[in-house]
Amino acid sequence: MSRAKGNLAEDKACEFLFENGFAVVERNFYSRFGEIDIIAIKDEVLHFIEVKSGLNYESAIQNITPKKLSRLIKTGYVYMKKNKLDVDFVYDAITVTPRKTEIIENITI
Repeated sequence: MSRAKGNLAEDKACEFLFENGFAVVERNFYSRFGEIDIIAIKDEVLHFIEVKSGLNYESAIQNITPKKLSRLIKTGYVYMKKNKLDVDFVYDAITVTPRKTEIIENITI
C-alpha cells in the first residue's frame, strides 16, 4: 500500500473515531519495533489502533499478522513508558473499505 493510500485510510479512521466519541492523541508513533497508526482515548482508556484498508473487510483484516501484532504491542509499551503513563489501554484495529469503516476492539485476545 502506498503511503498516500495509507494516509487517506488513516484520515477516514480519524473521522470515524471522532464521530464515535474518541479523541485522537497522536498519529504515526514510531519506535524501534514499529509504528502505531493512531493513538486515541475514550472513556479514560487509551486505544492503540492499527489501520488497514482494502476492497473488503477480509482483504483489509488479513494484513494484521502475528508479527505485526507483536510489533504493535511492543510499540505500545514503548509509548506508555516514554510518556510515563499508568492508564488502561487496549489494542484495536480499524478496517477501511470503500463501503464501510469499522473498529475491531481488543485484537490481542
